[in-house]
Amino acid sequence: MRAFRQLLWSGLAVFALAALIAAPAHAQAKVARKYYVVTSDRAVSVTRTVLVRRGYRIVRVERVGPNRVVYYRLGRGRGPVQRMVIRSIRDRVLFEEADPAVLIDVDVDLNR
Repeated sequence: MRAFRQLLWSGLAVFALAALIAAPAHAQAKVARKYYVVTSDRAVSVTRTVLVRRGYRIVRVERVGPNRVVYYRLGRGRGPVQRMVIRSIRDRVLFEEADPAVLIDVDVDLNR
């Protein structure tokens, strides 16, 4: 009986520890959309500035309807081409498919 109780408590402790470890990872997956009340031209300009400051090279910026797609890669052509979509919705802009670290810097620069 004592061994069973010890096994039960050990299993419960392992389960609780696993739940605590998995909770932050689950919370990070949820990304709230944040809209900015700026023009798409200003959003592209700030995005270019932030990417260059972080060591990325802008490959090209395309206009796809009301949206802008910024293609960039790390440094001197190393690494895969990544993209960031700047979607215009009425008088607001929304960033999609953006690296979270880059998006933080864009957020800081847009709110200045």
